[in-house]
Amino acid sequence: MNIEKKQIDDLNIELSLSITKDDYAPIEKKKLNEQRKKAEFKGFRKGMVPMPMIQHVYGEQVLVDSVNDIIYEQLNKFINDNKLKVLGEPLASENQPENKWEDGNDFTFNFDIALSPELNFEVSKEDKIVYYKIQITDDAKKEMKENFLKQYGSIEEGETAKKDDYIVADFEQEGKKVEGSYVTVANVSEPYQSKFIGARAGDKFEVNMKEAFANEADIKDILKLKDAAEMTNPVFSMTITKVRTFVPAVESQETYDKIFGEGKVKSTDDFDKAIDEQLENNYKQEADYRFSVDAKNYFVNKAAIALPEAFLQRWLHNMNKDKFSMEDIAKEMPAFLEDYRWQMVREYVMDKFNLKVEKADMQEAAFAYVHYQYAMYGMANVPEQLLHEAAEKMLSDEQQSRRILDQVQGQKVTKAFLDTVTLENKKISVEKFRELK
Repeated sequence: MNIEKKQIDDLNIELSLSITKDDYAPIEKKKLNEQRKKAEFKGFRKGMVPMPMIQHVYGEQVLVDSVNDIIYEQLNKFINDNKLKVLGEPLASENQPENKWEDGNDFTFNFDIALSPELNFEVSKEDKIVYYKIQITDDAKKEMKENFLKQYGSIEEGETAKKDDYIVADFEQEGKKVEGSYVTVANVSEPYQSKFIGARAGDKFEVNMKEAFANEADIKDILKLKDAAEMTNPVFSMTITKVRTFVPAVESQETYDKIFGEGKVKSTDDFDKAIDEQLENNYKQEADYRFSVDAKNYFVNKAAIALPEAFLQRWLHNMNKDKFSMEDIAKEMPAFLEDYRWQMVREYVMDKFNLKVEKADMQEAAFAYVHYQYAMYGMANVPEQLLHEAAEKMLSDEQQSRRILDQVQGQKVTKAFLDTVTLENKKISVEKFRELK
């Protein structure tokens, strides 16, 4: 057995493994004997099949398996003995010599191995990163208050239809009638909206459904069809029976309790203060996220991580060749390399600052995510027990748990940056902030 190492560059090496019969013969013999013990051939008792027959039937596969066992053992031994930090796993070299799989032959195998680069950079007050202070304006307060009241408003009878309203109507055509269909005025195509806006209950006019609704799903819902193709004639007579308009909630204790929870807000002044706090919290979250992105880019650039990109592209294709072509992998490489470099920086900083992810961190992050998801659907007061159960279910999923782990690590690293670097505070309007690239 002989191993030769060829250093291609700082991050790539090629290993050449020369394997002789003396190397694989003992393993081959053992495997053939094991095969003989369990082989069942007609005319022979189990375990008594002559070895030449075993060799004839199973010999080539046993030879391949025996040589592969040596390859796996020797590659791992070389990596461990030399304390190599490898990326991915060894790949058969593209200049692999041809081997003839016959018992007694010697074999040569070439493997490409990629090495993980060593990171060495400091995180200190010398590092300066902008931290944006988003200014709260009266217009922003007014908008948030209106949005809260709209969110907890109700649908009531209206007189004339507006763009944000709904119309309940009957549709007739050649003796066929569809009653009580809901039409969202905002979904009506622009040229037709003028017919709907300002309409009242009792108004009647013709509608070309294909011209009025660009979305076939709307046509199916309105006409209660299984398939839009069932509509042979698109022109229908429409009679409006009701106008349904959205009315924002009025400021009251009941509304305050729905928005913020029972008894937390008791007056208009309290409402205004809650709006200020909510805006301040929202803007801080946005500013923190922006800082995390800027800090990530700053330290990835500072680390200047060189990667064996050609090897990684081959490795990714090898891992996913049944799903993606090399061309597909090439298109995704820039995003993969960006994520991989950040992962390396993140793990380096976690180690440098001795940061750990505890079980409680994972549970807290999963709980926060579940709570946010419910809130997005207007369910702000879900019982904590249900939220905890949903969070635990999320963490039991390997993919979801991995995503949460990456998120928690990112948060801990971002906090380390916030606590260590010099923040260059910069005031900015929310409009200008959201224009940042």
